[in-house]
Amino acid sequence: MNTATCDALLQVRQVQSGYGALQVLWGVDLDVMPGETVLLLGANSAGKSTLLRTLIGLLPCWRGDILFDGQRIDSLPPQQRIRRGMAYMSELGVFPTLSIDENLALGGYFLSDAQVRRRKEQLFAVFPDLAAKRRDAAGTLSGGQRKMLGIAKVLIAEPRLLLMDEPSSGLAPVFVKQVIDVLKTSIGSGTALLIAEQNVAFLELADRGYLIDHGKVRLSGTREQLQASDAVRETYFGL
Repeated sequence: MNTATCDALLQVRQVQSGYGALQVLWGVDLDVMPGETVLLLGANSAGKSTLLRTLIGLLPCWRGDILFDGQRIDSLPPQQRIRRGMAYMSELGVFPTLSIDENLALGGYFLSDAQVRRRKEQLFAVFPDLAAKRRDAAGTLSGGQRKMLGIAKVLIAEPRLLLMDEPSSGLAPVFVKQVIDVLKTSIGSGTALLIAEQNVAFLELADRGYLIDHGKVRLSGTREQLQASDAVRETYFGL
């Protein structure tokens, strides 16, 4: 497991969390470097979503430390973490009853009107299908289009760290590939990603990864090390 790195953008040390009396995370350690893509790989109920919700502040950190850009943030509310440069994309990612325009505006709620307009036009150039339907309700979009809108919604504020929870959820394989391709082309070099997934196709994007199981990190390494790992191969490739 990686040791503490002083120049890491995100440092997670011995984090414990859960829901009510149910403990889910049992001392998680991980790092994300500036501009790095890290995959948090694990099966359903492994603790991936709980970890992301704890990092963004939707769940309390019971024990341990969360540092962002060298500063403790584990006691800060979500809006302060977002203002510091974090963003979070849930499995749903969008508000179905709001239009594409309105969803994007919500993603940049603390930006000025001029900044929101500028970023919308930049994102519509990346996502032309959304531009053509910008006044339509998000709920009328296909599953793939909604996922694209969710990505655009969190990118509008140009976050330094993007936390993504199961971006492949509910998508057919062809749309999973589309999401991966979009992330390859639309994420700026200054944005780091921590992607929680059970779909190993997302290893294609990752610089490094962590295998989480029953709320603990069982394995960490580079993309190549994870692909060569017996634990990953047996669990996800059936080899």
